[in-house]
Amino acid sequence: MATNIKTAAEIEIMRKSGSILAKVLTELEKVIRAGMSSLELDQIAEKIIRDHKAIPSFKGYNGFTGSICVSINDEAVHGIPDQDIIFEEGQIVTIDCGVLYEGLHTDSATTFGIGNISKDTEKFIESVRDTLYQAIQMVKPGIRIGEISNFIETKTTKDGYHVLRELIGHGIGRKLHEPPQVPNYGKPSQGAVLVPGMTICIEPIIGYGTRFIETLEDKWTVVTRDGSLACQQEHTILVTQTGFEILTLRENEKIAKF
Repeated sequence: MATNIKTAAEIEIMRKSGSILAKVLTELEKVIRAGMSSLELDQIAEKIIRDHKAIPSFKGYNGFTGSICVSINDEAVHGIPDQDIIFEEGQIVTIDCGVLYEGLHTDSATTFGIGNISKDTEKFIESVRDTLYQAIQMVKPGIRIGEISNFIETKTTKDGYHVLRELIGHGIGRKLHEPPQVPNYGKPSQGAVLVPGMTICIEPIIGYGTRFIETLEDKWTVVTRDGSLACQQEHTILVTQTGFEILTLRENEKIAKF
C-alpha cells in the first residue's frame, strides 16, 4: 500500500507552505553579499517565515539551532548559521530551508555563487540544477523512484561529478522526513512506485571531486573528504494524476523542457 498520500486539503496547505519557502529563498539570494554573516542571513529567513504565520521546520530539529542550513564551498549539507561565518567573494553557498505551515512541511535548497565564480564552478552548479530539473520531469504515477535515482546517478557520472551517496531525498508533509526514501543512485527496478497525492523531495547532492564525505565536530556539517566543492539542489514535488507539480518553485525560476 502506498504511503505518504495527501488529501486535497493537505495539498492546498502544502502549496501555501511551498510558496512561502520559495519567497524565502528568492529573497535570500537577493540579499546575500560578501561581508554578511550566515547568522544574519538566517535571521532574515526566520523573519520572512514567521511574518507569513509559518514556522522554520529546521529550527530545533534534533537540536539544530538555525532556521536554514548554510553550506559553503566543500560543505555539502547542514552548515550551521553563525555570526563568525562571513561570506566571501567567489564562494559558492547552498541555502537549504524548510517551512512548516498549518501542520505541513515543505523543503527546498539552491546553490549559487557570491559575486564572480569560475566558469568551471558555474558549469558544476548548472549541471546539478539541470539534473534536478530533468529528474523532476520524470515524475508521474506508475514509475518507481529507482528510475529517478538511476537517472541522477547516470547523468552525474556522465557530467564528471560524484553522487554523495549517504545524502538522499525523502518523502515530506506531515513530517519533515517521511517515507519513501529518494536516493540519488540505484537501479530502475528499485524503490516505491509513485502514485497521485505523494509528496517527495528530490535533491541531488553532488561532489565535484570524489564521492566521500565526513561530518565535522559540530556533528551537523557534512563536508567532502577531499575538500572539493559540493552542490545541492532540491524541490518539493507533488505527484499529480498526470505528472508532477513543483510546490516550491521560485518566482522567475525557469525550467527548460527536457
